[in-house]
Amino acid sequence: MNPFILFYNTVLYQPLLNGLILIYSALPGTDMGVAIIAFTILIRLLLVPITQKSLEAQRKMAILQPKIKEIQEAHKDKKEEQAKKMMELYKEHKTNPYSGCLFAIVQIPVFIALFSVFRYGFGDNISSSLYSFVPYPPNISPLFLGVMDLSKGSIWLAPLVGISQYIQTVLMPMPQQSSSDKSFSADFGRAMQAQTKYILPVFISYISIQFPSALALHWTASNIFAIVQQMILNRRK
Repeated sequence: MNPFILFYNTVLYQPLLNGLILIYSALPGTDMGVAIIAFTILIRLLLVPITQKSLEAQRKMAILQPKIKEIQEAHKDKKEEQAKKMMELYKEHKTNPYSGCLFAIVQIPVFIALFSVFRYGFGDNISSSLYSFVPYPPNISPLFLGVMDLSKGSIWLAPLVGISQYIQTVLMPMPQQSSSDKSFSADFGRAMQAQTKYILPVFISYISIQFPSALALHWTASNIFAIVQQMILNRRK
C-alpha cells in the first residue's frame, strides 16, 4: 500500500470512522444524524485550543492592520526594512501572522477524511476498518430523524449550510479597508472580503447538494459551533 494512503487511513480515516460508529452505537435510537452532530461537537471541542489561538491571531491582525499599512507605505521601496519593522510589530503585540491559518491547516485533512467517512462509512464493508473494541452495528441506517437520507444530497440542508457559513463569516474579524483607499491592494482586499462574505456561502450551499447530506449536516453543526465560539470571544474583547 502507498505510504501516504497508509498514513491517511491509520491517522485520519480509521480514527474518525471508529469515533462516529462508536457514538452511533452508544446513542439511544441509533440515529446517524444525531451521531454526526455529537461527533462534530466532539471534534470541535478537541480543536478548541487551536481554534482559539487562530481566532485570537485573526483578531489581533485585524486590529494591527492600520499600523501594517503605515509600515508598508513608509518602507515601500525598502523591502528588507519593511519586513524588519513588520516582525518588530508582531513581536511587540505577541502575534504571528500565520497563526490565523493554523485551524484551516488542521481542518483541511480532517475534513477530507470526514468526507470519506460520510461517503463510504455507511456501507457493509466497514467491519475491516473498525477497532476490536468498537461494536459493529449490523444495520447502519443513514436516516436522520427517520426521514432524511444522509447518504444522498439534500436541498433542505443546503440553505442551512449557506446561512450558517454567512453568519460565521460576518462574525470573523476582518481587516478594515478604507473606502478612500483606491490602491490595487485595497481593491483586491475588498474584493476578497466580498467573495468570502457572499460568494463562499452560496458556493458551499451548491456543493453540499452534490454530496451526501451527512457532510452538509456536519458542516452546519460545525458552523453553529464556530458561531457560538466567535460570539463568546467577541464578548471577551
